[in-house]
Amino acid sequence: MSKKVIKRAKSAYAAAGVDIDSKMNGIASIKKMVKATRTAGVLNEIGSFGGFFASPGKDKILVASTDGVGTKLKIAAMARRHDTVGQDIVNHCVNDILVQGATPLFFMDYVGISKFEGWIFEQVVSGLCKACRENGCALLGGETAEMPGLYPPSEYDLVGTIVGVVGRREVITGKTIRPDDVMIGLPSSGLHTNGYSLARKVIFETAKLKPSDILPGTRKTVSEILLAVHKSYLKPVTTLMKSVKIKGMAHITGGGFPDNVPRVLPATVNAVFDRSSWAIPEVYQFIQRVGKVDREEMYRVFNMGIGMVVVVRKQDVEKSLAVLKNAGEKPVLIGWIEKGNRKVRLIN
Repeated sequence: MSKKVIKRAKSAYAAAGVDIDSKMNGIASIKKMVKATRTAGVLNEIGSFGGFFASPGKDKILVASTDGVGTKLKIAAMARRHDTVGQDIVNHCVNDILVQGATPLFFMDYVGISKFEGWIFEQVVSGLCKACRENGCALLGGETAEMPGLYPPSEYDLVGTIVGVVGRREVITGKTIRPDDVMIGLPSSGLHTNGYSLARKVIFETAKLKPSDILPGTRKTVSEILLAVHKSYLKPVTTLMKSVKIKGMAHITGGGFPDNVPRVLPATVNAVFDRSSWAIPEVYQFIQRVGKVDREEMYRVFNMGIGMVVVVRKQDVEKSLAVLKNAGEKPVLIGWIEKGNRKVRLIN
């Protein structure tokens, strides 16, 4: 008796570019990774229409933030490496709520992609899960939207939302910052997730380098430098919070020093940064030199080697530096607060 092989007809939706079965199989394959990020507050399993998380209590305030990885994703596609970008978006969002004194509870992601490719999806989610575990927050859920024609092949958009918690009396607002307070800089791990449109133009179009080329002046490839994971400052900063009173913090992201630091300053002070107090990493020097970028613009586009600015009282400086060093950081005294009108001054 002969056996016939029955082939299922390709669905009209799959023919249009969206394969539902492939997507659902991919989601099923990452459930174990996501489950590993589960914390005590999670009340349901992944796959529900909405994620449930226990209320932190009446004396607590929820803090939320949303952001995206941006055109750093173009580098990931060029290098065919997608495990770092998931870490980028989680850590970026962690830092955004950390500056207000909040610690993360849970994270939710959105991936918009041209055509679902399992290996890309799994690498992205593995990065999300790794960063969630390291930051002590749950990956509560997310959305993957397959939209052929909207994105180039093998490219996608990655966005995330984080929710954290802080005690009502522990909120950091910057309102108590006064003249003579001091600013401590925490080094960045690279470009983090900002300035990539300019970096790509200079490095790939002007300098005509490839992701596998060694960046001049360094011992690393272009892709290694540009895909360096956006650093989380959660552990060193929360350690510092237990030792001294942090008066304000600024996460140096899009807009650099001039646009981010004023967000935490009272209207009666300025922040003065001594640019000679820290070494500028070679990647920024290369971009400025080869791209003929104005120095002031560099400080508005990039973090220039400083990812987080912490403001403390002058008398707490030595203790703060010691605590941060013991926490594995390499803190730098980078500036001070003076009377003014909520501006940033960059000197030297």
